[in-house]
Parts: sequence; structure tokens; C-alpha cells
Amino acid sequence: MIRALFLLLVVVAIVLGIIGVVAKGLFYLLVIGVMVLLADFVLLGLRLRLGRRRGLPL
Repeated sequence: MIRALFLLLVVVAIVLGIIGVVAKGLFYLLVIGVMVLLADFVLLGLRLRLGRRRGLPL
């Protein structure tokens, strides 16, 4: 479940980034895509760190 959510957020970030680069005047979508990608990696890092302590599976 968590892996599917991670992959979904990565795909959303990539799509927003591409639309933000291609479409004129939609640079804010690129910024939002980068922010979603960074948040996704932060959540993944927290999940991995907490998972090691508690022995939780990914």
C-alpha cells in the first residue's frame, strides 16, 4: 500500500513538472510538482527510519 502511494506521488510530481515546463505560464505547476516530490521523499525517509526502529515492513 505504501509503495503504491509512493509511486503514485512520484508520477503525479513528474506529470505536474512536465505540464509546468511545457505549458506557457504554468510554471507554478513545476514548483508544485517539485514540492510533492520532495515531500514524498521526506515521508519515505521517515517511514524507513521509523520502520527500522519498530521492525515495521514497508
